[in-house]
Amino acid sequence: MTLSVRPQPLLAVRDVEKSSAWYCGVLGGVSAHGGVEYERVNVDGQLVLQLHKLDVGHHHGVFGDPEKPLGNGFAVWFEVDDLDGLAGRVAAEDVQTAVHENPNAGHRELWVRDPDGYLVVFAGK
Repeated sequence: MTLSVRPQPLLAVRDVEKSSAWYCGVLGGVSAHGGVEYERVNVDGQLVLQLHKLDVGHHHGVFGDPEKPLGNGFAVWFEVDDLDGLAGRVAAEDVQTAVHENPNAGHRELWVRDPDGYLVVFAGK
């Protein structure tokens, strides 16, 4: 039997609504939950990202210490169909590495920082 897996990454963020607006704007997504503590970002009807307020525990405990940097050594990676269109929706100050060819992977990439400083990579043709 093959295990069916669907990634549903969750990022702990300081401001859920700000992060939701950023990700929805860049990805062309929509809010599928909304709120100050938790959000689901959907693109074309599919869940692509969850956002959770860093210091709210709910039933599972808090995600982390709000005094520590977020995302050190971690990247959120999205494959997209229209990298150039997406690049046009990213603010210049968010760009870490502009659109470039990754010769090892054989595709183009754009590396940016989200409002909490997470490294976000968009890859495509």
